[in-house]
Amino acid sequence: MLATPAQLAHTTDLNLVIRYVLAGLGHGIHAGRERGAGVEFSEYRAYAPGDEWRRVDWKLLARADRYFVREAERDSHVAVWLWLDASASMAEPSRSVAGLDKLQYARAVLACIAAIAQRQGDAFGLIVCGGDRVKFTPAARGPRQMQRILAQLSRTEAQGSLPPAETLRTSLHFARSPSLVFAVSDYLDWPSAQSEALLRLRHMRHDVRALCLQTNAECDASFAAGGTWRDPEAGAGLFRFEQQAYQKNRAGHFAAMTADCRRSDIRTLEARIEQPLQTVLRAWLRQAGRA
Repeated sequence: MLATPAQLAHTTDLNLVIRYVLAGLGHGIHAGRERGAGVEFSEYRAYAPGDEWRRVDWKLLARADRYFVREAERDSHVAVWLWLDASASMAEPSRSVAGLDKLQYARAVLACIAAIAQRQGDAFGLIVCGGDRVKFTPAARGPRQMQRILAQLSRTEAQGSLPPAETLRTSLHFARSPSLVFAVSDYLDWPSAQSEALLRLRHMRHDVRALCLQTNAECDASFAAGGTWRDPEAGAGLFRFEQQAYQKNRAGHFAAMTADCRRSDIRTLEARIEQPLQTVLRAWLRQAGRA
C-alpha cells in the first residue's frame, strides 16, 4: 500500500507511516548479514584447504563420505546513520497538500530506513542538524533503539540555521567504523558546513547517500504571491524575484551540488514531497544497492 502525501500529512504516528510504506517492500538497505563462522546456520559447502576443522560436519561425513563445512550467518558490522537537516528551510510547506512540509516528509523517510535497519539486524543511529547545533542518538540495535529514534524524530522541529562548520567537524567522531549514511535535506545551502561534513564522511570511506527534498512550488517557481518570497532562515523581509532568473539560478545551484557529489561518489536523489513516500523510498534504496 502506498503512503500518499495526504495520508502522510494527516498522520503523526510514525509507526503507522512505517506500516503503510513498508508493506510489500521486499528489499533492504544492503546485504545485512555476512557468511562465515557464526551462530545461525545457513548452508553446507564442500571443504576447501584452509577451512577450520572444527567447522567440519562429522555426522555428514559419516553419511556422505565427503567433507562438508557448516556455513553460518553473522551480523553485519555496518552501522546505519540517519542524517536529518532540521534547519528552518525544512519547514517549507507543500502548496497542494495541506499540513505537509519537508521536515515531516524527511522524518517519515528516515523512520522507514530505521525500521529496515532494525529488521536487518544492523545498528542504527540519528544525527539531527538544526537550531545551530547537532543532536545525536548513538547507534544501537533492537526495538528499544527503534522507539528512541522515533521519539527523537517526532520531537524534532525545523528551526534556526545549520550548525557552524567547527561544530560539525568535531562531531564526525560518531562514524569510526564503516557506516552507511542516509542524509535528508533540501540542500539549499551548498556549499555549506553540512556539505563539507558529508563530503568529509565520504572521504573517510563511509557510504553516503543524499536525498534532496523539494516542493512542487519550489521546482516550478509558483510559491510566491505577487512575485515575492521570504527566506525562512534569514527571517527578514520579502524579496522580489523574476521567475526565469530564479529557475536559472536554481538549476545552476543543484547542478553544482550534483557535480560535487558525483566527484566524491555520493549518489544523490531529488524528490518532491508531493510524491508517494514508498515510491521515493524504493528509488533511494535501489540507488544505494548499486554501491
